[in-house]
Parts: sequence; C-alpha cells; structure tokens
Amino acid sequence: MQTNRHKYTMMAGLVAVMILQVLWMIYAYQQELDDLREADPMMSIYSVKAFTEVFRKMWPLMLASLITFAIFIVIVLQLIRFLDEQEMMKNLRNDFSYAMVHDMKSPLSSIIMGTHFLHSGKVDDKPVIKEKYFNIVEEEAEHLLQLVNKLLTISKLENQKLFLNKQETEIAPVLRHLISTVQAKAQKPVRFSEDLRAGTLLTEEDYFKEVLSNLIDNSVKYSGESVHIHFESWENDKYVLLSVRDNGIGISKEDQKVIFDKFERAAIHERNRRGGVSGFGLGLNYVDQVMKAHGGKVTVQSEKDKYTVFTLFFPKKI
Repeated sequence: MQTNRHKYTMMAGLVAVMILQVLWMIYAYQQELDDLREADPMMSIYSVKAFTEVFRKMWPLMLASLITFAIFIVIVLQLIRFLDEQEMMKNLRNDFSYAMVHDMKSPLSSIIMGTHFLHSGKVDDKPVIKEKYFNIVEEEAEHLLQLVNKLLTISKLENQKLFLNKQETEIAPVLRHLISTVQAKAQKPVRFSEDLRAGTLLTEEDYFKEVLSNLIDNSVKYSGESVHIHFESWENDKYVLLSVRDNGIGISKEDQKVIFDKFERAAIHERNRRGGVSGFGLGLNYVDQVMKAHGGKVTVQSEKDKYTVFTLFFPKKI
C-alpha cells in the first residue's frame, strides 16, 4: 500500500513537471514572438520566417529542457522499478518465512508429541513401540538440525566465508551410499541407473554428498508414482561433469530462470506446496552456492511433465 502511494506521488510529480515544462516553453515562445513583432511590426507571427527565427534563438534552451525532462523521466522510472523490486522481495521473504516456519513446525510437533508420549509411561512395557517413538524423535531432531545447518552454510557461502578442503573423491561410493539411503526411506518405487565415464572429481566429500542428496530428494518429491533417476559423469578440458536426470513433473521455463535464487525458490515451493509438496526451497540455492564455492556451476534443463536434468561442473584444478 505504501509502495503504491510512493509510485502515485512520483507519477504525479512527473506529470506536474511535464506541464510546467510545456507552459514554460509556450511562455518563452510567446516572448520571442513579441520581440520579433516589436522589431518588425510587418512580420506575421504565423509565417515560416517568424518560426525559423524563434527556433534559431530558442533551440539550445529547448534541447536543454528536453534532455532535463528525459533524465527526470528515467530517474522516476528507475525509482518506480526499485520500489517494485523491493515490494517483490518483501513478498518473497514473507513467503519464505511462512514456508520455513511451516516446515519446521511439522518436525517440532512430532518431537513434542513423541516426548510427551514417552514421558507418559504408556509404552514403558512395550519396548518395540518405545523404540519406534525414540527413532521418530531422533530423526525429526536430525531433520531440524539439517535445516538449520543448511541455512548457516548458505549464509557462509553467500558471504564467501566458507572454504572447501577439496580432494580427489570417487563418485561411485558416494552414489551407492545415497542410493541405499533413499531406497530405504522412499515411500514409492525409485529406480536408479548410471553411466560413469569419469570416476573421480575434486571436491569436499561432505558437501558433495549434500549437493547430490538435495538433487535426488527433489527428483523423488517432484515425480509421479514411479521414479527413475539416471546419473552420468564425463569430463572435458576444464571440468568433470556429473548430471542427475529424472522423469518427474519438470520445471517451467519461467521457474528455471529463478530456481536457484533463495527467495524466488521459496515462492516456487509455496506454489508447489499447495499441490501437496513440502519444502521451502533452500536445496537448490544450497547446490548453487556450493558449486560456486567450488569455482564451478550448476545448470538445469527441463521440459514440463517429461524430465529434469541438473548438471554439476567441477573444476579439475583447485
């Protein structure tokens, strides 16, 4: 509301300046015609000669006025654009905050419910059920810790305060570990395939695992009942490349432009959440930030309702 009021004020000021400029030009033109008529009473003020003479005297002033007015228009338009961007960022931050709180509320509720149930003593003589509730509390607490750590890591990466200890890392063992974890927890069938023409890359293993985990997690979440994830690695002169391809719902061209931005991604997740998918969108921003910290990059190719391919570029040299 306040942003709109500022925009209307600036537009009103722009119109006022334009009207004043036009009135001033008319007044100056009239003054020049009066001077011509005094110098030559026989000259018609509507003649071509009168117009040419006035223009000859006034063109520098007219040009300066037009340039000033054009600069004023550009400044006002830039201010309006800035206000629109600020309003958009405010809305995106609100979406992000809502989505983050929404996703943190679920594990917190599970932890509170589980601890209350365990404290009640109702399962003291039921060790299997008791162990189940302990596992739930532990898993949800770890999930919360991962979210917080991811936020802290992204903040460090954005401020260039995180330095990676990169070493030659084998790709296959990392994939095997992640695949076994996903298959154990997935609530729908997930099939994996691979074509690893490059066997190693230069990275810090913990961050490499987290990057792949985020991409795999997205592939599972944004897919149908049957998931197929294909890994492929190869290399060129500068990079070792690793792609993660799925057969999921895809990403629209519009969302591909902003998918790695933290707050934009939150808005995308919020739209997807209404379709039943959870998450507040730190995953891909994390991937992007980690790849930049490597000196590499991540790209995306996708077609709606067909596939999505994320390609990671790992530099060969430190």
